[in-house]
Parts: sequence; C-alpha cells; structure tokens
Amino acid sequence: MENLIKKNHADKQFGLGVLIIAIGSVFLLRNSGIDVPYWILKWHTIMLGVGLWIGYRKNFQGSSWLALTIIGGLFTLKAITIFDFDLSRISTALILIGLGLYVILKPKKVQNFDQYFEKKPVDFTDKEN
Repeated sequence: MENLIKKNHADKQFGLGVLIIAIGSVFLLRNSGIDVPYWILKWHTIMLGVGLWIGYRKNFQGSSWLALTIIGGLFTLKAITIFDFDLSRISTALILIGLGLYVILKPKKVQNFDQYFEKKPVDFTDKEN
C-alpha cells in the first residue's frame, strides 16, 4: 500500500514538473522573439491538456476526462488557423468522428450471465422435525 502511495505521489510530481517546464518553455520562446501561437496558453488549451492528463491517469476509463477533452478540443480547434485555413469549419465533423471512434474502440464490458442460469438443487427435506 505504501508503494502505491509513493508511486501516486511520484506521478503527480512528474506531471506537475512537465507542466511547469512546458509553460516556462512557451514563455521563453515568446520572450526570445519566436512567434508562438496566441492560443497555446488560453483556457481551452489548458482544459484540453488537463482532460488528456486525467484520462491518462485513469487509463482512459470513464467519461469525465472525455468531456474536458472534447470541450477544450472544440474551442482550441476554433482558435487554430493553418495556412489561412480556418479549422472551425471542420471542427464539428472532427469531433463527431473522434467520438464515433471512441464509441467503437472503447473497452467493452462483458457481462457473464451464466451465474443467473445455474441450476441449484432444491432441498425438500423437512428441517423442522
């Protein structure tokens, strides 16, 4: 149990360290005069990153990480323009395709109904006598 707590703490520490390095790198690039897109440190990009990080920590189980990722991804795609092509025109289609792939590829929960159909012997002996 103690090893699990230490591993969890180490994972949190590693994730926080990577986040601080990424933010520091973006500020360094901006202050060095390198053109960094304006949407890199916006709320929606941070929401996208947090959603993916939570998904990674939970082995992409559940749906809380998915909601954060979809909302952050939608607004981030609206902010990105590549070669004067506005991604917001196709972002809804990309989100729907991604959601469809998630539904198709997510781990399936197998329910075993054999236990409900087991025949148990009935005891007709009179135990009151």
